[in-house]
Amino acid sequence: MKQKITIKTIAKELGVSTSTVSKALKDSHEISAETKERIQAYANYYNYKPNHLALQLRNQKTKVIGVILPKIVHHFFSTVIMGIEEGANLKGYNIMVCFSNESYKKEVETLKVLSNGSVDGIIVSIASETLENKDFKHFKELVSEEIPLVLFDRVVEDILCDKVVVDDVGAGYKATKHLLENGREKIALITTPNHVNVGALRRQGYEKALIESYIKTNKNIIVEIDEEKDIKLQIEKVFDYGIDGIFAVNEIYAANAMKLAKEKGNKVPEDISVIGFTDGLISEYSSPSITTIAQHGFIMGKQAVELLIERIDKEAEVYKPKKIVISSDLKLRESTKPSS
Repeated sequence: MKQKITIKTIAKELGVSTSTVSKALKDSHEISAETKERIQAYANYYNYKPNHLALQLRNQKTKVIGVILPKIVHHFFSTVIMGIEEGANLKGYNIMVCFSNESYKKEVETLKVLSNGSVDGIIVSIASETLENKDFKHFKELVSEEIPLVLFDRVVEDILCDKVVVDDVGAGYKATKHLLENGREKIALITTPNHVNVGALRRQGYEKALIESYIKTNKNIIVEIDEEKDIKLQIEKVFDYGIDGIFAVNEIYAANAMKLAKEKGNKVPEDISVIGFTDGLISEYSSPSITTIAQHGFIMGKQAVELLIERIDKEAEVYKPKKIVISSDLKLRESTKPSS
């Protein structure tokens, strides 16, 4: 008696994706005649029968969208959730929010739970540990299963899905340019580890602005923060190099840097100007209030959910991933001013 096989079995045996098998069995024009013939012959030989219950479950809408975020407490992600929820509710959907806590394992497990039929599609900002590991198999499997997926903020280009991002290079450039125009020349950068792509892109913008002003990048005043360790201790060393400006890639780093500057007897913004990223309550209510780059998280969330619902409702077989890039704005406050 021949073994009972599934689409996954066929895909594994023939070295193709499950999406290719599914399309070949539907006689899709997207698949070459040779590949279709090979897949259909294999399926016929093993008397493959589609699981109609699974197909029925797959085709039933839950009207729920899954969202996986890297952190619980973060102003940017909270504004993104607000945008996702508003956009979802307008289309008759609810959202289910989960957190990876920057863990690869938790992200994989959560994605597995959500993709078992609990939701119609998933929106994700990738965990730091996943980006460090460079293991994106769980996302690629999701795409091959044709489960609608949108990545936002932290994205990976070779995952073939819709994406919504901020122009991080432009934002880093804009922040650094503002400090340079204020007469600052020794500008420290407080950023994420390089595997977190948003920090790496903002660093590109920082370095671009310095090059344009004929200022050589000084690696001694660039700090890649390990959040498992004391943030203030890691930032502290940049003050040994006579800095007069600080660009921090989020408002937590900016607030820590500003506090340290004052503890070391520097006046902000007279001696050291500080600019952060993410226009949250910390930036608004710090003393002095912090000049910042506004990311427009609400707009990003709304765009992400609109893309996802468009994908969920799309009937056509040909699918071309979209990428939306949102520009950022400089919000001037008290922590920056021209040097005297």
